[in-house]
Formats: sequence, structure tokens, C-alpha cells
Amino acid sequence: MYRFFDMASIPTCSLLASATIKRAPRLFRSSSATIIQRWVSTESTKPLRRTGLYDFHLENGAKMVPFAGYEMPLTYSGVGHVDSHKHVRSSVGLFDVGHMVQHFFRGAGATSFLEWLTPSSLEALPAHSSTLSVLLLPTGGILDDTVITKHNPDEYYVVTNAGRREEDLSWFAAKLKEWNDSHSDKVEHEILEDWGLVALQGPKAADYLQGFVDSNGGSNYDLKKLTFGKSAYLSIAGVQAHVARGGYTGEDGFEISLPPSETVNWTRKIHKFPVQLSGLAARDSLRLEAGLCLYGNDLDESTSPVEAGLTWVIGKERRTLGQSEKIGEVTSGIPSPTTGQNIAMGYIATEFSKRGTDIEVEIRGKRRKATVTKMPFVPTKYWRGEGITTA
Repeated sequence: MYRFFDMASIPTCSLLASATIKRAPRLFRSSSATIIQRWVSTESTKPLRRTGLYDFHLENGAKMVPFAGYEMPLTYSGVGHVDSHKHVRSSVGLFDVGHMVQHFFRGAGATSFLEWLTPSSLEALPAHSSTLSVLLLPTGGILDDTVITKHNPDEYYVVTNAGRREEDLSWFAAKLKEWNDSHSDKVEHEILEDWGLVALQGPKAADYLQGFVDSNGGSNYDLKKLTFGKSAYLSIAGVQAHVARGGYTGEDGFEISLPPSETVNWTRKIHKFPVQLSGLAARDSLRLEAGLCLYGNDLDESTSPVEAGLTWVIGKERRTLGQSEKIGEVTSGIPSPTTGQNIAMGYIATEFSKRGTDIEVEIRGKRRKATVTKMPFVPTKYWRGEGITTA
């Protein structure tokens, strides 16, 4: 039995891009209304890149695989995918996400420039706050999904997908030239090449990381002040780092941006019990349980934010209503290690999108029963402050 979710109300989205070819199962109503299949491929003949933690992964028995133009750890010796997944849900896992592209956009026109490229309302975003957004093509399709962090109106920290690196950088360069040629409020773009990005995820992440927060003027920064979607520059384990509360698992956690010269030694310090190294296999099942989209599977250039259920990333004053014309399709699916059930995300026609609607999913030529259900499949555990629970 499958639990299937209509993407018309997905709460959030991904920060990864697929580097494998996947065939989406077809989805059927009992009346055999066929759902469109999608093939996804981001294969490249270019040499694979490596993050600064490549040798560290090998030292720890990682099985390395091609992913989004990089050699990345899938699993680690002695720890299976499901055990790794469950460890993050119950304790704390460490992910290398240094393949992601980190940027700074600075200048008097930074806010207006990024609002020109995305549907977000960044002017109203508080300082040191983040928002999920999408880079929009003239067609309304999604070039990439991204997290934008506003430090102040003249400076933004932006993270984009590794698998869309070439497309994004080319597009940014063209748009920057167009903007700066026609506006007096100029914008500068800095790419943080080779910087580390480490994600510490799980219910024990905050308590564990707190032990590494260095004193500042005689007292340590209390991570309880750093709620979900907020960021700060903190000294952690002797390194000044950009620390953002959030992640890609649905659990509480942090993403820590580190200078290239500090990434390996910092990670060695942090990698102590109960922290367990976690790879792409666990990351994918965790993000799917949490209802987080994956670019290339659940989003692409033919998908609009409205079709993807991401209307909420569009600023209220910038919204226009619309809906998908597709019947539907499955875009991501796995046996859920946490729920013990098969789960999937995808698109489905509005008339079939009501929760509790019985449908069928075709997998390798066989049809299986499925039910449209609410998201996420596993409740999120983001830290929003004392006494505040995640909806």
C-alpha cells in the first residue's frame, strides 16, 4: 500500500539536484486515467568535482558515487542506509553538503535584483532570516530552487544546487550584466569556491553543537536563540562560521559554512559520538519523508511554482492564481524507514487531489493501491523557540 501525496500543498522544497537517471512510476485512477511519466538525467562527461572532505570520507569508509557533478558519499562502511536514516531521526547525523554552490550578492541594488530573479518578497524579510525561493525563467519554469538568507538589505547569502551549477552561474552572469548596465544601484556577485558546508541534523544536534560554541566576552551564545530559518556568525570549535538553523531532513539541525582551510579539521573535531556520518542514501529518504522536493525529480524548467505547490514562496503582493493542467505523475518514491510504508510525492489533477482519495500506482508494470494523504509523512521537528511546536 502506498501513501501518495498531491504536490499541490508541499510545504517546502529541496537543495539538491539528481545526478542519476530515474523512471517515475505511472499513477492511475481506478478508471485507468494515465499519468505522464518523466525521465530525469543530469549526466555529464566533465570530470567529477570533489568537496574539501573527499579524503575524510575515504578515511571513514565511504562508498563514493557520482552525484550532481561531484564524487559524494552514498553510505559508510558498517552502517546501512536504514540504520543511518534512523540514527538521524533519533540522534544526530553529519552530512557533507559542500557540493552546494554558496554565493554572496552585495550592493545597493541587491534586494531589488534578487526580487527581479525570484517571486519572493525580500524587502520585508527580516535581517538574518532565510526563505526558500526559486529562480524563475521567462516562461515561468523553475531554473533552480534556492535558499536566500538576508544579512541586511545590501547583502544576501544564497545557496543553489550543485547539479545546476553551470546553468545558474551562466544565468546569474547574464542577469547581473543586464542589471548593472541599466541601473545605478549596482550589484556584486561573489562565489564562495571550495568553501565547506556541513549539515548537522537530528533531535540531538542542538545540544551537541552547543558544546562546541566558543565563549564571546565571557559567555557562550545560546543556540536556543537561533530558531528555524535564522542565521548568525558564530565561533564554533575555534572557527568563525556562518550558522543557519534548518536543513534537508525535517529534523532540527544546522548548516555550517566553513572557510576552505578550516573545513577538514573542524569536521574531525565535530565527528565524535553520538555524531554519525550520513550519506546521500539517508539524505534522500529523510528528505522524502519530510516532503522536501528534489530538483530534477520533483522540479524542473517545465514546472512552475504553482504547479509544484510552492505558491507560498511567491510574495503575497506578487501572486497570481493558477493550477496544473496535468493529470499527475509520481516524481519521488521510497519505502519509508520511519513509517514502514511505501511513500511517494508527485503531481495529480485537482479532481483527484482530495486527501483520502484512492488511486493506483503502476510500478514496473504492476498496479498497487495508493491513497492521497497529507504532508509531511513524518512530522518535522524544527526548533522555533521555547514552547513553540512545529505545525
